[in-house]
Amino acid sequence: MGSEDPTVGEVSEGRVLRTILARTPEGRDALLGPGDDAAVVAAPSGSVVATTDTLVEGPDFRAAWSSGYDLGWKAAAVNLADIAAMGARPTALLVALAVPKDRRLSFVAAVADGLRDACEALAPGCAVVGGDLTASATLMIAVTALGDLEGRAAVTRAGARVGEDVAIAGEMGHAAHGLSVLFGRFHPAGAAVAVDPAVLGEGEADAIAAQLRPVPPIGLGPVAALAGATAMMDVSDGLALDAGRMADASGVTIALEQSALGAHPRRALAGGEDHALLATFPAGALPPGFRRIGSVVPRQDGAAVLYDGEPVGALGWDPYRDAGADVSD
Repeated sequence: MGSEDPTVGEVSEGRVLRTILARTPEGRDALLGPGDDAAVVAAPSGSVVATTDTLVEGPDFRAAWSSGYDLGWKAAAVNLADIAAMGARPTALLVALAVPKDRRLSFVAAVADGLRDACEALAPGCAVVGGDLTASATLMIAVTALGDLEGRAAVTRAGARVGEDVAIAGEMGHAAHGLSVLFGRFHPAGAAVAVDPAVLGEGEADAIAAQLRPVPPIGLGPVAALAGATAMMDVSDGLALDAGRMADASGVTIALEQSALGAHPRRALAGGEDHALLATFPAGALPPGFRRIGSVVPRQDGAAVLYDGEPVGALGWDPYRDAGADVSD
């Protein structure tokens, strides 16, 4: 008699796919969804915005901390944020999932549930339209997101101009705090262990949720574009590092103000993964949902980012460094 929750190695590829597809609603822009050699997605504006992000067990997430649902949600959210950062509306996701044979079928189902729910919550109308499934020694998910500009020009990170306001939409530093809690409390002897809610302090459960299931302000990407945003990007690697990338691309310096960064400015500067939207606007022209955190100033020698007038060092997440800066405050 078969197990009620078999591993993926104990069932056929067809059964795994049926499990996923049963949890995959039809997207608003999908002209042809899963089941054929390729999907067909409408592109009403005549151009398609596309992005890809990959999460690999080990460097990007720990199975002891992230459920299948968490993994699906985060994989969708980080890609949706990139589409929103271009000023586009997300339309579809393509998902490649590599799963070890000893993973339970219920885990794969939970990944699909997380993908679906993230799309429905963050970008209604967007859905998974296709992808790929394979066996692997390492758990990995790669998502390609597509978006529509709805007739607008894309907002890049290269358009910031001197005299403009620098603004942010969404949370900053919460996911970094969550990561600090996970490594500080649930990583003894260099190995991740399951989170025990009973030992969490005030606000720590919410911080961990921000790390495992980020909630970027996807709908504010098109809002910013319509309001005249001149540059925009999502904050995935820390405000200091990502603001520096915007400054370098635009040939300017971004001057951040400590008073605008909240009670834990170092978390905001060095910690990413909240996927807030960083944008520049003509002075005084911020749309609802964005708050001012600084200004664009002429390029300073050797300083892409200033923090209360002082150059900011190399804070933030770099996947080819060990762990970036300590963001524990």
